Amino acid sequence: MPSVVEYQAHQYHIQTPVYQGPLDLLLQLIERAELDITKLALAQITDQYLAHLEQMEERSPEEVSAFLVIAAKLLQIKSEALLPRPPQREEGEEDPGEALVRQLREYRRFKKAAAWLKERHAAGLHAYVRLAPPPKIEGRLDLRGLTAQDLAQAAQRVFSMRPRRPLGTVIAPPKVTIRDKIRHIVRTLTRRGKATFSALLGQRPTRLETVVTFLALLELVKQRLVHAQQEQLFGEIEISPAREDLTDEIEIASEFGE
Repeated sequence: MPSVVEYQAHQYHIQTPVYQGPLDLLLQLIERAELDITKLALAQITDQYLAHLEQMEERSPEEVSAFLVIAAKLLQIKSEALLPRPPQREEGEEDPGEALVRQLREYRRFKKAAAWLKERHAAGLHAYVRLAPPPKIEGRLDLRGLTAQDLAQAAQRVFSMRPRRPLGTVIAPPKVTIRDKIRHIVRTLTRRGKATFSALLGQRPTRLETVVTFLALLELVKQRLVHAQQEQLFGEIEISPAREDLTDEIEIASEFGE
């Protein structure tokens, strides 16, 4: 648990669990006084801020310097508010009051966002919700009534569907590269406009072709050149181009080896 830092500003008692620095103190003073963040509010709150600065003890020079920078801006804003007419600024010179107001509003916006994220984390709302329905588990295959001869005949029918090669020849598997698959995906999308992952694989893809094609698709998605969408768990992956012309992007595969 972080130490609690307490600020005492005349009739205001401010207590924060985390010390954020001079902007946090300034924002607390304005909110406790129920003032809008404007140059006028900053001028009104200057005395209270300086009172806190005088009470600061055991602070490092770096922390004190940060408070002094804001204090100098507040004194300038208050002095300009007391003048009968606004000061004349040079072209391009920023108004210190408007700059500090903008900085405070930005700080408050991020502080609220941090508090909201902290509440969600404490409530356990940091998990992703399942969008696709869970897969249906089919029943076990019932092999009762089948003999070993039936299974052998079924296996023989499956093996006969594939063409046989002579055992005396050794055929090296075709070389498959990510570069070639990226070009294949780009050309297919350029010609058809969109495609599915199974259509990119063809009718009888090998395990190597499937893996390399998937890696090529991931690279194109990472480079934001294509969109990939899957409507349901284990469903078909729909692929579409992220820009009109992908022909110039084929060279993105140049970083991969042949």
